Amino acid sequence: MAAISSSHPTRVASVRTRSLLRPRAWRALLRLLLVAFDMAALNLAAQAAYALGAESLVAAGFRMPADPLTAIRLSVLGTLTALFVFASHGLYEMKRGASRLDEAVKVVTAVSLTMVLVIFINALIGEFGGEELPWMREILFQGWLLAVVVTLSGRFGHRLLVYILRRYFDIDTRRVLIVGARDPGRLVWNTIRRRPELGYRVQGFLSDTVPIGEIVDGLPVLGRAEHIRRVIRATRADEVIIALSGRSSQDLVEVIALAEDESVEIKVYPDTFQLITNNEVSIGDLRDLPLVSVKNAALDNPWNRALKRGLDLIVAALVLLFAAPIMLLIALAIRLESRGPVFFLQERVGLDGQPFWMIKFRTMRPDAEQFGTWTVQNDSRVTRVGRWLRRTSLDELPQLINVLIGEMSIVGPRPEQARWVEQFRQQIPRYMRRHKEKAGLTGWAQVNGLRGDTSIEERTRYDLYYIENWSLLFDIKIILRTIVNFITGRQENAY
Repeated sequence: MAAISSSHPTRVASVRTRSLLRPRAWRALLRLLLVAFDMAALNLAAQAAYALGAESLVAAGFRMPADPLTAIRLSVLGTLTALFVFASHGLYEMKRGASRLDEAVKVVTAVSLTMVLVIFINALIGEFGGEELPWMREILFQGWLLAVVVTLSGRFGHRLLVYILRRYFDIDTRRVLIVGARDPGRLVWNTIRRRPELGYRVQGFLSDTVPIGEIVDGLPVLGRAEHIRRVIRATRADEVIIALSGRSSQDLVEVIALAEDESVEIKVYPDTFQLITNNEVSIGDLRDLPLVSVKNAALDNPWNRALKRGLDLIVAALVLLFAAPIMLLIALAIRLESRGPVFFLQERVGLDGQPFWMIKFRTMRPDAEQFGTWTVQNDSRVTRVGRWLRRTSLDELPQLINVLIGEMSIVGPRPEQARWVEQFRQQIPRYMRRHKEKAGLTGWAQVNGLRGDTSIEERTRYDLYYIENWSLLFDIKIILRTIVNFITGRQENAY
């Protein structure tokens, strides 16, 4: 496995830069920038069309609205409508390698539908007693044409910016491993190599037929397929592309199962597509090279993540607001019972296996960690106030701060310490898949009584069920069950 340590200069730079950046945060920022480009383009096109057609409106006997807010109100409603239409057309998915022609067709369709809806909204305003904004066919055509041209120009500029950030600043890049060094794997590699604007940093191949350390088309063979976990960790890969040929379906399933335990995205080159019979796949493409994404979770969708984040912010802010007096009393009780800090900070593992400092009310003696790290029933290290806090789960309230700053979610798998994560990932299949989502203050396992010193395997099964079946209603259901359990005192295994 010595070949794993060999690296290209770009790979070294990638690791150094990424230690300072959060890839999802950059991705969200670039997506928001694209939204801003689109909405600015549409509003500029509308204003330009009216400016060009102002004389025609007056000559045709139309009267501009007396209220200067009429145009502003319609602009706001039009922007919200456009945002919904563009999002529903998949124009903010930002797929790498997506066809630019397909994107242009979607833009034309979205602009046309937005214009029809804005005309309808304008007419509704008039029906309800408001002032309509006058329009003519010439203004509509000019506005439509300008909107298409300016929007596509803005998207071209955004694409150029993303390319510069990926190439020169290593922002929004992805480290990739290719499983298979024969013709399918080499085809994937050469397709990626021809398109540096995609931001893929291919680390190397894994192959059962080519010797480890050998260079294939300028790329090293880093290990066998069975070594995939080790290689993923060593290269800090974000994505695995499986491009095997002449292998059985069982071989493919085994490689996918090994990779699934790590926090990586898995794609399969369609040479083996016929081997996949699971309906939990979605097809994307790399230029003319289609790839199959294996088992996309619902929260891989950026709009689902936005919904979940919105729920987190609302719930966390409201609970902190109303619970502030209780939290002050708890802090006072902790200080009166024993010397030491009010809060207990401990490093836990969260989204994508990244560490963060989780905040809790201190429930143990200040020297508790010297006598062990796993809490058991009737633990002598727990204080009297702490035992009550644990029984009621009120010691978890400060984690709402973790939620507000984006390190945790209200609902999700409970975070563990790094030492336990390393142990469990070796013992429990697919354990690391629970780190594909943010850690939660409460979760599906917790509301079903799996708290404290209970089966990790059973907890993992509940966590994976939650991740693979997420919906906003599911989150709300878990929150409501948590509240009911708190009120009724059904906090099993809370010690």
